[in-house]
Amino acid sequence: MSGTFTKLKNAYHLLKSIDFKMLAKLSEKVDLSQVMASVAKMDDNQLNGLMKMLTSRGSKKKLPPVDGDFYDISSRLNAEDRALQLKVRAFMEKEIQPIVNEYWLKAEFPFEIIPKFRELNICGVTYDGYGCPNRSYLMEGIIAMEMARVDASIATFFGVQSGLAMGAIYMLGSESQKDEWLPGMQQLNTIGAFGLTEPEVGSGAAGGLTTTAKREGDTWILNGQKKWIGNATFADVIVIWARDVDDNQVKGFLLRKGTPGLSVEKMHDKMALRIVQNGLVTMKDCRVAESDRLQRANNFRDTSRVLRMTRASVAWEAVGCARGAYENALAYTRTREQFGKPIASFQLIQGHLVEMLSNLTAMQTMVYRLSEIQDDGGLKDEHASLAKVFCTLRTRDVVRGAREVMGGNGILLEYNVARFVADAEAIYSYEGTKEINSLIVGRAITGYSAFV
Repeated sequence: MSGTFTKLKNAYHLLKSIDFKMLAKLSEKVDLSQVMASVAKMDDNQLNGLMKMLTSRGSKKKLPPVDGDFYDISSRLNAEDRALQLKVRAFMEKEIQPIVNEYWLKAEFPFEIIPKFRELNICGVTYDGYGCPNRSYLMEGIIAMEMARVDASIATFFGVQSGLAMGAIYMLGSESQKDEWLPGMQQLNTIGAFGLTEPEVGSGAAGGLTTTAKREGDTWILNGQKKWIGNATFADVIVIWARDVDDNQVKGFLLRKGTPGLSVEKMHDKMALRIVQNGLVTMKDCRVAESDRLQRANNFRDTSRVLRMTRASVAWEAVGCARGAYENALAYTRTREQFGKPIASFQLIQGHLVEMLSNLTAMQTMVYRLSEIQDDGGLKDEHASLAKVFCTLRTRDVVRGAREVMGGNGILLEYNVARFVADAEAIYSYEGTKEINSLIVGRAITGYSAFV
């Protein structure tokens, strides 16, 4: 009798807890008898899973942060360097991110950022004196990555100014040349460019420069053209590399803005790094004083010293481009819903994301070690070239994966990834193509030069 009473009591409480109006609405959508029969057949694990799914719906899931530094490489930085990294990141996200797509689309440079850029005080980051910060090469790489993480064009502008142009003067100039140019360049009051590449001579500049220099007393006469020269359209000084017609050696010259015979034509219709103002530089009997010849640049080996340094930074820039694409894609997949749930929960999407992160993490650990070698004074051409080859190749893979997980939206500028996809192609080619850098590494590991 007591068992019957207990059953009736339980049934009463069950009926009291049921919302019959809601049950009626539910019956219009599903076969309740079939649902009950299916639920009745479930074991305890299946029932627990069903209840977990039902109770979790509508609650906001706490997600891990969107962070491409999976191995926490930033934790290796000291407190001062970490603070500078975050300062550069904040600048890029606050000042550059909101305007970058507009300027990229217009292929114009946002000159209004230069005074704000100046406040970072990071130009000539590794140089000692002349107002420069004298920080590590590792910090230089971190800065390049943080800039390219938001926009590779701004990173390239900085790399030309701080690395190539200032670096050529710092490493190969006389003391009077350093005193004249470096303080103003460090403060971005003076803008520099670096003229090595020519219309018919790209990464193989060591053996075929056509721009000539002829000495006449205390004056040099420069003739020729340079192509793809970043910052050239508004530079105050262009470092020009030319072949001395008398000794056939490559020498460097500081070509001042407004020099008679110098003209710069902006290059149009680029599909990558559109914010960078690349110029076609033409020199017709440009007269340059001997005092404006880089006094310690006497052959292409000297030029290579500058390229070795900046090539390492380009590898970091490739990492930044990949990281920006990965983080944008990851954030997108967590908000984009398909079939009623975020696409980040799909197996195929997670597969793409993990592959992207694997490449990105391998790149980060490689360039970190590269900068350690550089800070220890052991950097060789082949070290920088290997990193440039590997990182630019893998960046292509990462941006392709980012574009893929975003579907059609991946080609829209507003989602940023399309810009990374395009810019990765330029990074892949400049500062030495894959083929040229591969031959540099090949020569180092085999003992044979395959250069023609």
